[in-house]
Parts: sequence; C-alpha cells; structure tokens
Amino acid sequence: MTHLTLVRHGQTDWNLAKRIQGSTDIPLNETGREDARWAAEKLAATEHHAVYTSPLLRAKETAEIIADRLGLEIAGVVPDIREREFGDGEGMLVPDYIRTYGDWHAEVPGAESLHEVGERAIAALHAIAREARRRSTPRAESVIVVAHGGVIRAVIDHVSGGTLPREGEVLQNGSVHRFVAAPGYLRLLEESPVL
Repeated sequence: MTHLTLVRHGQTDWNLAKRIQGSTDIPLNETGREDARWAAEKLAATEHHAVYTSPLLRAKETAEIIADRLGLEIAGVVPDIREREFGDGEGMLVPDYIRTYGDWHAEVPGAESLHEVGERAIAALHAIAREARRRSTPRAESVIVVAHGGVIRAVIDHVSGGTLPREGEVLQNGSVHRFVAAPGYLRLLEESPVL
C-alpha cells in the first residue's frame, strides 16, 4: 500500500486570466509560489518520503518549493501526469471554451478526452506506487505527486465512478487530494479544498 497525495500546481497568469493552459508551459506567478508554500505547510504536518512531478514548469516549480520545505529530493519527473492536451481549446478563455464546446467532457479537435487523461495518469500513479513499494517494503510510503487540475479531476472522476468532483467545483491551485494505492486499486481518501 502507498499513500499518494496529489497536489495541484500553484497559480499562473493563465490561471488568473481563466485561460486553458494544457501543455503550454507557463511558469508560476507570485501567487502561485504562495500557493506552493501553503501546500508545503499543509503537507509538513505529516511524514512524506518522496516527491514526483509533471514535466511542466508550473508543476516542477511547485514540487521544488514543496520538496525544499519538506527536506526531500524530487524522486522523478513523470510525463504521464502532465496536463490534459486541449487541442483546439488550448489557450482559450474558459467561458469561450464552454460556450464553444459545451463542457469538459466534450470532444474537442486534437484534444485528449477526460477518460484518456484518467487512464494515463492512473497508470502513472500505479507505476509511482510500485516504485515506492520496491523502495520501502514492508513499510508503506507517503508520496507527493505535483500535477494539474485536469489530471487530478480526471483521476477523481475515474475512481469515484463519475460522482466527483461535483459539477461546477473548481480544484484550487495548491489543493491537496489524498489517495491510497495498492496493486489494481486506487481510492480517494480526502480532497481539500475545492471551490
């Protein structure tokens, strides 16, 4: 068994503008660095053993801030926990995207579906958990994974059978979502905060 804590990266200027980033590599802004420090303080209340991150700059910088605060190294950069590819929706303002395509489950030219994102992200999380088990058996590790709103949303959607997150809930930058992973098993334990 491995405890996985998924953290959404801190705010970027595109988050502030409500612009879809997807794979566009936007850095954190100063509020985003504060989001990362806030998450690090929340995470410091419990023991963690490793930090993994998406390859995108906003996640890597968040992971570095967290790892530094917790006295940990970045154990790995994991391409399959990168943000969702939004295809023609990339760079659009969220209200324009919703007006054009309807919702986050819509088919968008060149974009990954939420289901595809969930499948690749969950496979990556299981690979991280296997690596943690190899490192620490019989002791269970607690691992932090810094990812993206679309990825975390897709994972939660998948493991909850489509019941979470609730319609209209926004996963806040710096939010923390705790899961437990075992071979063939991933369960949401806690999510906080959502707006």
